[in-house]
Amino acid sequence: MIRRLYDWTLSLAAGPRAPAALGSVSFVESSVFPIPPDILLIPMVIARREKAWWYALLCTLTSVAGGVLGYLIGMFLFEQVAEPILAFYGKMHYVAEFKSIFAEWGWWFVFIAGLTPFPYKVITIASGAAGLSLPVFVAASIVSRGLRFFIVSGLLYFFGPPIKDFIERRLGLMFTLFVVLLVGGFVLLKFI
Repeated sequence: MIRRLYDWTLSLAAGPRAPAALGSVSFVESSVFPIPPDILLIPMVIARREKAWWYALLCTLTSVAGGVLGYLIGMFLFEQVAEPILAFYGKMHYVAEFKSIFAEWGWWFVFIAGLTPFPYKVITIASGAAGLSLPVFVAASIVSRGLRFFIVSGLLYFFGPPIKDFIERRLGLMFTLFVVLLVGGFVLLKFI
């Protein structure tokens, strides 16, 4: 089943609508969606290595734009939208702490969340709710999201065929690793 899903994703990744899907997933992941865009970015770069840099740029720009939406949700719609999202992730009790900590360490929170499996959407919403400077938020997001997506795309561009072979030979392991990292990010969120 995992093999069929992988083959299906690769065929979609080479299709004409793949960039729109990647941009959409990257945008909504930054504010509300739990699945990271890497799930599309990786097969798209594997399928069309010559477009690796374009896909990384697309992911970066749409992710930062989605992050700004999360920021605006936190700033203007906190009670209506952000509270249920933060409650879902178990982070409502941290809002007061975030406000004081963000004044001093906001750039680093955004930067680290943008690079790691930590759910970036929590930090985007919290940044708006805490009143972190929007230019600081955008700068940290561009740097961290850009690094993340360009590193992934670059590794696949330069080492694509061996990585593709590795993934295909160990598809079950790669799927398990992905799920562990995804769940681990949410578990980490519960303890931070």
